[in-house]
Amino acid sequence: MLPGRNRIHQGDDFRRVFRTGRRAGTKHLVIHFLSTLDESHAPRVGFVVSRAVGNAVVRNRVKRRLRAILHTRLPELGIGDMIVVRALPAAADADSAQLSRAVDRAFERLAG
Repeated sequence: MLPGRNRIHQGDDFRRVFRTGRRAGTKHLVIHFLSTLDESHAPRVGFVVSRAVGNAVVRNRVKRRLRAILHTRLPELGIGDMIVVRALPAAADADSAQLSRAVDRAFERLAG
């Protein structure tokens, strides 16, 4: 769903977003956001879904849902923005609509 240019691939980029970015969370997820002045890349998104969320089937389902949700929100992001979405164990029982609301709530907290 997300093109390669919109994905975070490097561990250094994940660490940079975690260490220097702002974060906002809900009971389903935590979003780490870093806005950079680097105009050399499109907005990028990464996902962290640990074993605490569930087995491989559950983790992949959560990642698929989150990728689809963030794909629809890419136009709202600026050039150079980086986002890492960390799923919490409660995300395993959430449907797509609940995850979408959780992402919206986290973005609202980051904006305000």
